[in-house]
Amino acid sequence: MGFYEAFRIALQSLWANKLRSVLTLIGVVIGVSSVIAVITMVNGANRYVATKISGYGSDTLNVVKMPNVIFSAEEYLRYLKRKDIHIEDYKAIAADCTRCRMTGAALSSQGKVVSGKQSADKVNIAGWTWTMPEIMNLNIAQGRAFTAMDDDRATHVVIVGYDIVDNLFPHENPVGKEVRVDGEVYTIVGVGERQGTTLGQSQDNYVNMPLSTYMNSHGAHQSIDIFAKAGTAPGALDATSDQVRAIMRGRRHDAPGSPDSFTIETNSTFVDLWKQLTQTFAAVVVGIASISLVVGGVVIMNIMLVSVTERTREIGIRKALGARRHDLMMQFLIESATMALVGGVIGVLAGAGVAEAITLAIGWPSAIKLWSVLLGLFVSGGVGIFFGVYPARKAAMLDPIVALRAEM
Repeated sequence: MGFYEAFRIALQSLWANKLRSVLTLIGVVIGVSSVIAVITMVNGANRYVATKISGYGSDTLNVVKMPNVIFSAEEYLRYLKRKDIHIEDYKAIAADCTRCRMTGAALSSQGKVVSGKQSADKVNIAGWTWTMPEIMNLNIAQGRAFTAMDDDRATHVVIVGYDIVDNLFPHENPVGKEVRVDGEVYTIVGVGERQGTTLGQSQDNYVNMPLSTYMNSHGAHQSIDIFAKAGTAPGALDATSDQVRAIMRGRRHDAPGSPDSFTIETNSTFVDLWKQLTQTFAAVVVGIASISLVVGGVVIMNIMLVSVTERTREIGIRKALGARRHDLMMQFLIESATMALVGGVIGVLAGAGVAEAITLAIGWPSAIKLWSVLLGLFVSGGVGIFFGVYPARKAAMLDPIVALRAEM
């Protein structure tokens, strides 16, 4: 029996027992779809983090009082005892860091924005130096960015995101219009490029103002975040980080040999940490999905054993007509592998569909990779072959005389 004929018989067997085939494939479908959905979402999240979550380029470092990721209450309390980072620290880095191509500073909070009878709550309010739009890769869609004069004179101007435009100025040009931010009046001079929603959270719900203006209106009691661009030359980021660290340690009087009383973070810090978390999550889910694949394989083996029993007389006739053990074994292996592959195809489509549905529902990024699809099909086919060996061998080893005597 040729491969094509064995494959055709396998499809006919699946089609002739539709309900049994569907029930048989459930385990494989669940397992493969889970793996595909998780890999697709993890790939999408990793790609998003690498390009957008950090907000700034791979040549940018961030000096903060407390790291963005804290793993325990003890760490939090230890970081909380650190001294705040002040505007004077930023000015010292801007003046003394010869390796820094550009520096900036920021403060942030949440507040309310009002225009006429319209308002927006829980808006991200940020105070930026005039260099921050370039550092944060914020492109201006309408109007202009901040200038050094805005920062020096603490002018009441703001750059807003499209959520503010859509909610407060849906049918008009917002540039030049006035808004109240936490009770203070500001003039809109620019609108940031639309960024969309990620993980269910809008990236366009913000109002940015000059840092000096923010400190006058919201107070200067917060610890500021300092940003510095190092350039893209090999080793530039590490050299710049070392210089910034030396300046900060000198200003904060950190004793030689003692740990830093601040944290320097880079784009790679966030990306590497995120990948570690997602890889752990993916490993757990894939491990659970593997159980479904094993269960699906056991079910396939049981169904194939039933099929061998049902077709005992057919096997006897084939052997009497000259079929070899190899032919029968190949036939039943192809049937079990085909059954599993059909489940794999359905699982791939279902997994991709689930990932896409989650993306549409909450904005979680997803990215379907060809290797993950091939992996799902390979694993499902492997499950079919592995669990089909015993039934196929049992069919091949049947005595043709005994098989011919079997009752139909």
